[in-house]
Amino acid sequence: MKALLWILALCGLAVAVALGARTNDGYVLLVLAPWRVEISLNLFILVLLSVFAGLYAAARALSVTFGLPQRVREYRAQRQRESAGLVFQDAVRLLFEGRFGQAMKKATEAHGAGTAPGLSALIAARAAQRMREPEKQQYWLEHAKTDDPRTEAATLMLDAEMANEERRFDAALAALDKLQGKQGRHIAALRLELRARQGLGDWDGVLKLARQLVKRDALPLEVVREVFSQAHLGNIARRVADQGKLTSYLRTVPDDERGRRVVLAAARALVGLGAEAEAQKLIESVLDAAQDDEWQPDLAAIYGRLANSEQTARIAKAEGWLRRHPDDARLLKALGRMCLRQRLWGKAQSYLEASLSVHPSQQGHLELARLFDQLERPEEANKHYRASALLDSR
Repeated sequence: MKALLWILALCGLAVAVALGARTNDGYVLLVLAPWRVEISLNLFILVLLSVFAGLYAAARALSVTFGLPQRVREYRAQRQRESAGLVFQDAVRLLFEGRFGQAMKKATEAHGAGTAPGLSALIAARAAQRMREPEKQQYWLEHAKTDDPRTEAATLMLDAEMANEERRFDAALAALDKLQGKQGRHIAALRLELRARQGLGDWDGVLKLARQLVKRDALPLEVVREVFSQAHLGNIARRVADQGKLTSYLRTVPDDERGRRVVLAAARALVGLGAEAEAQKLIESVLDAAQDDEWQPDLAAIYGRLANSEQTARIAKAEGWLRRHPDDARLLKALGRMCLRQRLWGKAQSYLEASLSVHPSQQGHLELARLFDQLERPEEANKHYRASALLDSR
């Protein structure tokens, strides 16, 4: 449709020109002594247009002829850029395929051709690191830093990541500090810093970073729990020789960060320091609030070994837990031990025998043997001593 309109327009223009030329009686007089030339105006216009068209065509031909070498050079440069771009793509693909030697070779070619020199150097550095060639790795990292200022942040991130993988945690933190000074922190950088501080055992720093990542919803729930547990266990281990520091630290641990292992380690550390009152408070607070799937028999076992003077109150407390967990062998054994200390022989025997009926244990048989020794029932005591020895031999 568009072509048809153009044809109609040209036909109309031709008709208009023909009609105008038909009615044009003008002429042009050219005088160059001793000659004079007189021609019609229509012919003069036609000749003038023809001369202009000829001169334009000649100029264009000359321009094309003399510009040919430049266009050839531009064409070759364009082909080289396209070829270098394909080489760079091959380097990226080979890196992700795990073919690190070929990836470094292609990245070196792309870098030499000037194609994304910073990124090419980063690819070569990663490939060298995977091939365990630290000299080449450092060489390409230096090139990545100097060849393209835009890749500085990417270089620092890659440097920190590779340092973590090589367990050079101080170097990783140094790279991340530079990154923070230039571009601030983002989630990926915080994760790298978290890994570095875990490697260094900086558990206070780990807790601080983990809480920041939790606020940004940047870690899976299972990972969060493991990170918090690991950090608190590390801090407890550092304070295990100082009751004051340990007690103060445990009071600062939020309830939602007190995992099973953390509470168990804290209770054992307190008992080891002789802080049985603190251990009792901790265990009672945890087990009183524990749902069925949160019950911790190990804590009940520790509770039964506490030797302070509050045996009667603790027996009552443990019997309350027993109503919710009647088949817990360790809780039954703990009650038996506490009753033994209070010389409640009948209850102690009942609880210990119930514990053994649920789950036979060497300690359960030994406790019953000691009970029968005190009751001067040697035959029954010997029976449980033998049962304890048989369990030990297994």
